[in-house]
Amino acid sequence: MTNYQSTERPGHPDTSSFSAEVYELVRQIPSGKVASYGLLARLLGYPSHARLVGRAMSLTPSGQNIPAWRVVNSQGRLAPGWTEQRQLLEAEGVVFLPSGKVSPQSVWNPYAEFGDI
Repeated sequence: MTNYQSTERPGHPDTSSFSAEVYELVRQIPSGKVASYGLLARLLGYPSHARLVGRAMSLTPSGQNIPAWRVVNSQGRLAPGWTEQRQLLEAEGVVFLPSGKVSPQSVWNPYAEFGDI
């Protein structure tokens, strides 16, 4: 993993490098699956930085093939005010509960290829 230590705030990731890593990881989420901000933060080695992942996602550059719609909050809720997000996810086969949250069956398990861990 890349070391994101910032010279300005020890123990915090350098935001430009961190954002690039977030975008690369989001590209790995398979079609038909979603991941939470917290899962992405844990996979990047910063389990307490889910909000920083959210910030990076809110600033996602256009035209770089980053499927930002595949990122939801820890309860499976969609980004507020982004009405197209649900349509994009449904088009990929993501299942929703009656409450409007993403079904657990649609959550990405990046460890699945390794079997039970």
